[in-house]
Amino acid sequence: MKKKQAKHNTKKNKTHLKQKIIISFSIIVFLLIAFFAYQCYTYFLPNFKVKNGERVFIYITKETTFNDVVSQLTTQNAIKNVHSFKRWAKMHSYPKHIKTGRYEVIDGMSNKDLIFNLSRKIQTPIKFTFNNIRTKDQLCKRINEQLMIDSATMHNTLDNKEILLKYNVSKEEVIAFFIPNTYEIYWDISATDLLARMYREYQKFWNKQRLEKAEKTNLKPVQIATLASIIDEETNLKKDKSIIAGLYLNRLKRGMPLQACPTARFAVGDFSLTRILYEHTQFDSPYNTYRYKGLPPGPIRVASPEGIDAVLNYTKSNYLYMCAKETMNGEHNFASTLSEHNRNAQRYQKAYNQLFRKR
Repeated sequence: MKKKQAKHNTKKNKTHLKQKIIISFSIIVFLLIAFFAYQCYTYFLPNFKVKNGERVFIYITKETTFNDVVSQLTTQNAIKNVHSFKRWAKMHSYPKHIKTGRYEVIDGMSNKDLIFNLSRKIQTPIKFTFNNIRTKDQLCKRINEQLMIDSATMHNTLDNKEILLKYNVSKEEVIAFFIPNTYEIYWDISATDLLARMYREYQKFWNKQRLEKAEKTNLKPVQIATLASIIDEETNLKKDKSIIAGLYLNRLKRGMPLQACPTARFAVGDFSLTRILYEHTQFDSPYNTYRYKGLPPGPIRVASPEGIDAVLNYTKSNYLYMCAKETMNGEHNFASTLSEHNRNAQRYQKAYNQLFRKR
């Protein structure tokens, strides 16, 4: 009996032990499933927040580290669980493969969504825009303010003879490729790619209709941009631009120097000048159309589309001279003869002297 009892107890103990093992194993499996379920949940769970009406972006340069990325998220208060983002980013090897760009953080994004965008370089383009640019330095600065490109790199690209040779353009003329508008461009575009993009936009702007009109002026598109840049500096009045364009085209056809005040101002390098004096007209520079006939080597500013179209749709006339109107409101008096021009100039000078005497 004792042997039977002992055998029965042993069997019973084994059964209990087996049950304990099964229960323990089940608990471990359950915990593992729960753990992995939670991990997956945090991967797909919305982890990023953005206030209504706001837009949050991460900017990544070649020098940006993973900690910098995390810092941008926390500084902008755009992340709920930093640790889960770090964990999943490292599991996908993102810290070792950071890619430049401008990435938008959208409200309700999950770790999966953002890591996917960052890893695949899925960016949000910027609205790149520029206008009222006078010099190449100003243009490069404006580019640097909106894109990852630094001013020096952009300037060197616009002066690089080998690069410009591909476009058959000089460093003085290249600014003509930049037609003021709003363009969708990726923030981390390179300087050479930006130039290529602007050249493509330049070609689109110079469509068949504009090229046909350009032929009638006997000027190339770059030359028209150069003349347009002078006209843009002469006046802001749209109604005067086409008249001034016709006047300057008349002078070019006759072989007369343009004698455009804006070119003397550009040559001297002082844009604050309100009056061009004799000394300014004698400044030796190929841009000074008082000293040199024909057009300057290139535009004296980024020409506006309106200025370019004013040249292409110039007003036909016999005008050869112009002078600021005595009304001092930005308008001009135009003349076909020097004597008529001198009378206009006297009226303006009288009004100018009276105005400044009162001051």
